Amino acid sequence: MIATGLDEAIDRLRELIDGAKVIVPFTGAGISTECGIPDFRSPGGLWTKNAPISFDEFLASQEMRDEAWRRRFAMEEQFSGARPGRGHRALTSLYRAGKVPAVVTQNIDNLHQAAGIAAQDVVELHGNTTYALCLDCGERYELAWVKARFESGRAPDCPHCGGHIKTATISFGQAMPEKEMSRAEELALDCDLFLAIGSSLVVWPAAGFPLLAKRNGAHLAILNRDPTEFDDLADLVIRFDIGEVLAPFAGH
Repeated sequence: MIATGLDEAIDRLRELIDGAKVIVPFTGAGISTECGIPDFRSPGGLWTKNAPISFDEFLASQEMRDEAWRRRFAMEEQFSGARPGRGHRALTSLYRAGKVPAVVTQNIDNLHQAAGIAAQDVVELHGNTTYALCLDCGERYELAWVKARFESGRAPDCPHCGGHIKTATISFGQAMPEKEMSRAEELALDCDLFLAIGSSLVVWPAAGFPLLAKRNGAHLAILNRDPTEFDDLADLVIRFDIGEVLAPFAGH
């Protein structure tokens, strides 16, 4: 069912939420655009301006590592200045009410944690851009430390082991995080309502989780500005502004 009006969308979503015992939200870039963080694929999105740097390119070239960090620091004002939006706050409300055990996200912006969801209950399929890791030993580095060294010459390597330091995100060609993928699968199989919010549902294998939940008997609601290939399978499709749709649930 495709909701034809905003009030209808909110009412139908409320029915699904009220009738569910376990809700798993799956979020993509669309939930964060109202927070000032641009998405990747839309016109004017990040990837229309710069092709993404693959993991192999990052590993192979100091020049590419420098470019990756240059781009990250160019975005610092947008990421550091962003605050959780209405969608984030609504999901936190459902989480605190005991309806949502965890949020599965493709986002790297840390906004679910900033909205009040415990870090261990934010399943980050594509990592997190608010800190960095050594790719060899796993040592964590804060961005301010990386930036100070980058500005004095080049992207630094790990002082402990000499490994390359990268934002804690998953790049093209980099292996998906096994623990997070496994937990997302468990959540998809255990829920009775799966909410796909602000995701184009084209990036696999992550896009398979809504399908997995639906095939296991869960209701599926898709909130996204543009159509997705799973709309025909969904119990409810909402193409209105995500913040407007979810705002009434912030005090649910």
